Amino acid sequence: MTFDVLIVGGGVAGMQCALVLGSADKKPYARNKKIGIIAHQKTSHLQNALFNNALGIRPGTEGKELLISGKKQLSDLYPHIFQIDDEKVVLIGDAEIGFLITTNKNSYYSRNVVIALNYSKPLSVQGLEGYIEPHMRANPMKDRIQLRNINHLIKKGLYVCGTIAGWRSQFAIAAGSGASVATDILTNWNDNISTKIHDKS
Repeated sequence: MTFDVLIVGGGVAGMQCALVLGSADKKPYARNKKIGIIAHQKTSHLQNALFNNALGIRPGTEGKELLISGKKQLSDLYPHIFQIDDEKVVLIGDAEIGFLITTNKNSYYSRNVVIALNYSKPLSVQGLEGYIEPHMRANPMKDRIQLRNINHLIKKGLYVCGTIAGWRSQFAIAAGSGASVATDILTNWNDNISTKIHDKS
């Protein structure tokens, strides 16, 4: 299967990126784009989170609830986005049309890839080793990592968002990072005309 965008990671940043991309489906430049998310979440830091200070989220909401409700929100509103469950990415390599993404069960091709994993060691995805560097904002004692990037872009077609892009581990920051990457991709599809998506009644 070949995608226009494949998101690797189903935490806050990855799901927010998918939601924004999904919401653009009626725009001419986004119509018929094939978008997927590999929502492997077993190591998401969201699992153990508790939210009282995130705008729009009911105080006392647990992160594990958001992982479930986020996937449902994505499937209910934007069913055209492929949610790939129970697979873990083991390799991301260059391919003629973009990238080859290999999981423990399948292989996919994608013109664009968004890395939205957490910032813990080790990063067990082959092909990304050359981009790993110490996290620039985390407490050095925690020994976190990030992938070298400029404004979320590692190289053409390869994006990173959330904590592994160098941002702090805060819900609103991770969500904003994922949304930023989505609008960068949409801008690219829109002949580099700056693009954002607002839901209007």
